[in-house]
Amino acid sequence: MIPLKDENPTTRTPFITVIIIVACIAVYFGPQQGLTDDAQALEFNLEYAAIPCELSTGESLSTAEVRATFVDGDFNACQDGEASPEFFPDKIVYLGALTSVFLHGGLLHLLGNMWSLWIFGNNIEDRLGYVRYVLFYLAGGVVATIAHFMAQPSSTIPVVGASGAIAAIMGAYLIWFPNAPIRTFIIYFLRDISAKWFLGIWFVMQFFTGAQSGVAWVAHVGGFVFGVVIALMVRASEFGRRQINRSPGPGQWDYTGGVGTGPLPRPFEQRRPNGWPGRG
Repeated sequence: MIPLKDENPTTRTPFITVIIIVACIAVYFGPQQGLTDDAQALEFNLEYAAIPCELSTGESLSTAEVRATFVDGDFNACQDGEASPEFFPDKIVYLGALTSVFLHGGLLHLLGNMWSLWIFGNNIEDRLGYVRYVLFYLAGGVVATIAHFMAQPSSTIPVVGASGAIAAIMGAYLIWFPNAPIRTFIIYFLRDISAKWFLGIWFVMQFFTGAQSGVAWVAHVGGFVFGVVIALMVRASEFGRRQINRSPGPGQWDYTGGVGTGPLPRPFEQRRPNGWPGRG
């Protein structure tokens, strides 16, 4: 199930979403050297990514733990009080929970995350405004990392990717735009699926992720739940009520019509008047 676009116009240019996408791409092809040097990419991730073991001990991985993980294949090689020297003694381990959202483990990982961020992020940015959106995005990434840490506190594998922060965006999208049509590629077919069904299925699928897949699915769940909770809180706040009272455009699939009904009853058949400048 691959989302291709949403039909949910915005009222402001998504500058922050674009900046985040450019930053992630620049890091991947720049200092992370994701396509040219696997060893350099691993070293960069060890220096800047969040690692559950480091969050547990408050210290950078030791050289023995790095060797046990990436040479011997022991992905839970965490040893509090290890005698060997730290691999990156100057690393601020807790900062990794923030910097991890700008790192990725491969080209497909990067492209998939950035595509999802573009589809769903522009509407959340439009709803929150630039400053609130930045804070929400970064907080979602940190919460997702904490969720992964709580599930695997002894893991010595770096946690990389914007998936947790994007999951938070998707959770908020579910609450604010549940009936927005999502053009989706399913096996051999294109289908227009309401956001509530697409995102609901995506969320449930996280619990069926294989243990050996290397996907930090608990981070996805944690980020998504965080996004849902924050979106509900915003909707109940004075700021949220002001947003509801904004004059919506003809195709805005927000919650102004009730609990997720949106202003239009059916997705693609009735929603697009001539000249409607929608952006997905």
